[in-house]
Order: sequence, then C-alpha cells, then structure tokens
Amino acid sequence: MTWLNRSILVLLFDLLAACAAWFGTYILRFNFEWPVEYAAQIGLGMLVLLPVHGIVCRRAGLYRGMWVFASLPDLARVLRAVAISSLSVWAFVALYRAQPAVPRSTLLLYPILLAVIMAGGRVAYRMWKEHRLYGGLIAKGRPVVIVGAGRGGAMLVRELQRSADWRVVGLVDDDESKWGRELLGLPVLGSVEELPEILASERVQHVILAMPSAATRVRRHATDLAVRAGAKVFTVPGLEDVMGGRVAVASIRRADIEDLLGREPVWIDTPHVEAMLHGKVVLVTGAGGSIGGELCRQLSRFSPARVVLFEQNEFALYTIEQWFAQNCPELAVVPLAGDVKDATRLDEVFAAWRPQVVFHAAAYKHVPLMEVGNAWQAVRNNVLGTLRVAEAAQRHAAERFVLISTDKAVNPTNVMGASKRLAELLCQAMQDRSGSTQFEMVRFGNVLGSTGSVIPKFQEQIARGGPVTVTHPEINRYFMSIPEAAQLVLQAASMGRGGEIFVLDMGQPVKIVDLARNMIRLSGFSEDEIRIEFTGLRPGEKLYEELLADAEETRETPHPKLRIARARPAVVSLLAELNAWLTQSGSLTDDEVRRGLLRWVPEYVPMYGRPALRVVEGERSFVRAGSKA
Repeated sequence: MTWLNRSILVLLFDLLAACAAWFGTYILRFNFEWPVEYAAQIGLGMLVLLPVHGIVCRRAGLYRGMWVFASLPDLARVLRAVAISSLSVWAFVALYRAQPAVPRSTLLLYPILLAVIMAGGRVAYRMWKEHRLYGGLIAKGRPVVIVGAGRGGAMLVRELQRSADWRVVGLVDDDESKWGRELLGLPVLGSVEELPEILASERVQHVILAMPSAATRVRRHATDLAVRAGAKVFTVPGLEDVMGGRVAVASIRRADIEDLLGREPVWIDTPHVEAMLHGKVVLVTGAGGSIGGELCRQLSRFSPARVVLFEQNEFALYTIEQWFAQNCPELAVVPLAGDVKDATRLDEVFAAWRPQVVFHAAAYKHVPLMEVGNAWQAVRNNVLGTLRVAEAAQRHAAERFVLISTDKAVNPTNVMGASKRLAELLCQAMQDRSGSTQFEMVRFGNVLGSTGSVIPKFQEQIARGGPVTVTHPEINRYFMSIPEAAQLVLQAASMGRGGEIFVLDMGQPVKIVDLARNMIRLSGFSEDEIRIEFTGLRPGEKLYEELLADAEETRETPHPKLRIARARPAVVSLLAELNAWLTQSGSLTDDEVRRGLLRWVPEYVPMYGRPALRVVEGERSFVRAGSKA
C-alpha cells in the first residue's frame, strides 16, 4: 500500500471519528435514545464539522507519522487537532438559532469522545500490529536482567521485547521508589546490590547494563557484581545514543575490561587546545604507534593546517595515513618515513614543512626487552632520538615541543624508565637554553590496548584456553584509555609555559592478577577452566609504579586530572655531555649503559642485577655480584 493510499485511509478514519463523536454526543446526552427532533440539527452540524475537521487534521500533521510507532508526539498532535476542531462546535452552538437549541453538553462531550476515538484507534492499531509482529516472541530468547530502570532501561526493554534473542525477566535499580513496581509490564526486582541473589533465584546468566547517566564507579560496581556472580555482562551505547532514542539490539555489546576499569569521562578545554592547534602545522613522531596514532586522530578535530606523520615503521605509517584518507580527507597529511636519531632527515623535514607544534611520541617502551641485550639501543632511541628532534625543533623555531614520557621515569628501576627520565632532563635543559621553543613533558602510566599492553596478551591467552600468565600476585599498574591519555596530552600541551612536567591523574592502581581474573570472567569462563600462572618478575620490572618521585612536589593546574611536578632542575651542560656519550663509536654493554645512566639519573636504582650495585666515593658504580667491597 502506497503512502498516499495510507494517508487517505487515515483521513477517512479521522472523519469517521468526527462523525462518531458528534453522533455519540447526542446519544449520551439523551441516555442512548435516538432524539428524532434533533435529526436536522445533527445533520447540519455534520456538514459544518467534517470539512473543518479534515482541514485541521491535515494542518496538524497527523498523516506524517506511522501508526505502528504511535507515541506521545502523535498524541500531542491528535489533542491539538481535537482542540481546534472543537472550536467549530462552539461556533456552531453560538450561531445556531433554530429550535430546539443545541445541547450545551456537546461543548464538553464532543472533544472528549473525539480524542478517545482518534487516539484510541491509533493505540489499538499499534498494539494489534506489535502483537502480530512480536507476540510470538514472548517467553523466547535468553533470559536477561537489565540494570537500570530509567529512560535508558525503558528504551532497551522496548527493543528487547521485539527480539527473539532476549527475554527480559526483570530490572534492578538503586532507586527505592521503583522497587516492586513495573516498567512496561516487567517488575523492578530490587537494588543493584541484590543482583547476585536475583540472578541465582531467577536462574539468569545474562545482564545488560542500561545506566548511561550513572557515574562510572556505579557502572563498574554493577559490572563487577554481575561478573563475580558468573553472569555474562553486556552494555548499551553512551548517554547521547540512549537518550536520543537510538538504542537498538544490534548496539548491545559484550562488556569489556575498559567497562570494568572504566574512568570518569575526560573533558578538555577546547578553546585553549584549539588556539594551540588551529591553522598550525603539527608534527607527530611515532605517529603510527598507539599513543602517537591516537594523538593524530584527536588533534585532527582542531583543524590544523597540516599534520606531518613521522614514523619509522612502514606499515604503521601506512595505517595511520589511510585512517586520515578515510576519515579526514579534507585535512592535509604528510606521511614521512624516518628515524628520530637521523639529524639530517629531521632537518630536511623541519626545513620543508616548518612544523609549529611537535609531539614526540616515538620511543622504545617494552621494559624487559630493553633491559637485556638492547639497553644501548633503548637509550639511543629514547634519549638521542629526543635530543635530535628537540634540537631540530629549536633550530627551526618551532613554537612548542611536547615529550610523551612515562610513570616509569619516576624512581626508575629499569633502562627504559631511566632513559625516559634522561629524556625529560634534556628537555628541561633545552628549555633553559636560549631559544623560542617551549618544551613540555607529560607523564602517564599504562594505556589499555596499547602496543605491548597486557590486555591483548591476556585476551590471546584466554582465547587459547589459558593459562593466563601474571608475573607476581602483588604487582599493580595504573591504567587509562588511549583516547583519554591523548586528550590529556593535548590539554597539558595547551597549558604549558615551558619546562613543566605534567603528571596525569591515573586514578587508582589495579592489581594485574585482579585484571586477569576479571578478563577471564568477562570472557565467560571460571578460574577452574582457565587458570592463572605466576611466572616471576621480569628484568627491570617492579611491583608498584609511581607517578611522582619521592623528592618531587606537585602543584595544581586548572584541570582536575593534571598536576605539575616540581622536579630537580637540569643543567645546560648536560646536552653536550649527553651528545658526546650517545654518539661515541661502537656499542656499549648493558652494564656500561646502566653505569652511564647512573651518572645523570641518580634516582635510578636498577632492579636487574641489583646485588651488584654499590656506592663508591659519593658516586654510583657497578661491581660484580659476589665481589668484595
């Protein structure tokens, strides 16, 4: 049936509704007896009402909506049409002078009957249509409990009732006023705290979170309760999707570890960040990496004039370049291959493209790999690479240089952390040296899903059936999402005045063994099915990460998730000494590298080969384990 034919049928229904309401008014007025003496009056009134009612309904937009989706906006349009149509009745009553007089009760009865018939017809059609389409799905599908009996929960229930995949048993909510009541015919069974008991009593193994407006800690707590009860947890999209009515069964996804470790949403001071990036040429080193790539994606929102992607890995460079081609084709992007230690290549790039803002994300980050056999390469890449990019930025008058650092630079116990602390020191020294470039550093901890993160490793081990390997039962780490880290880096960069070390609020540390347990449960397994195996700390690894050194103090910034560390100052002479050490001919052994790092980073206490460390005449040196002092 075409749209035009359907509109004509609906119009005929509304005209019949007007006829029925007009006749019904007289029938009710005269106690269901036909008033013969009023027949002419009824007919004349019909001739007046029908054309007016048809025009009013058309102008009220009653024929744009679909009855199968009739809802409150449609009811509002019906009531508006009834109100205007009723004016014609009042006009008829006022102007009709023949006898007998028009009963005044028509002024009240006509609009009531008309509204009931027009709205009731639409509701009845929707109920019949939904029963015809979805009535056979009742009591089918997997039983599920929904957490959240608010608007998001109501929208989700409505969608799930039309799905053969799910059968909603009930809902839980922390609002006591909702307990024992019903939402769209389904009971609110109790509070979120009672979720494990409710799942057991109702024999339900699936939970869907529908709390888009709840605080992150509340959603995290609900997820944790469900996971510990052995349920499979699903979640719906964000607040804007739910409240916009865009929730669909297809949008439901399995909850993941980011939901369980979820952090409060990050806000950034958009005007400040936009002032830093809008219309500027921005260069990102390590642009194909986890943090570098996300930085590129985030900064593309602020309309830079050009983004220069500098990356050593060919495939990573191709991947991020393709992302821009697909998602931001209007943005000028320059993909360049190169090594951050190559001063000649860097001078070519800076001279050709004149970047005004530089984000230096290129680094070797894997602690155990860099600790044994690769220490010299780690130092050259992380320290010499930083020095070369910083010198090029200063030489070519870049406005701002931002070093992406790490929490492992605080009281470092490994080569990777010590090399990043040394990179921080040289940036501080560059800031103190004459030049127009501002140097800023940003420290943060582990990011979920980044290259080398424990999350993909655990996922792979769970997919293989285990075991899941954890180095130590007490080891913990800070975690944040990659987008959150990238946004805070941009925020810190826009706030810097030169020489600051920004520290991101990483929240509370998480035990890795708890992380492993939760990932196993989220995957639908128990620890009996996939066991956890402890393998021992790896070279250079420590149990607890820190974001601030013991001797450092911090000061607040206008952003609640950013602080500034007051670290010990660096001396400008450090640059020449580092350059000589890093450019010497030949390669250094791991022990020689550690000895050199101790010279500039006195807070560095190597964990690997720790018994061999001793202090001689006020400076640190290495002595073989077991030798005499």
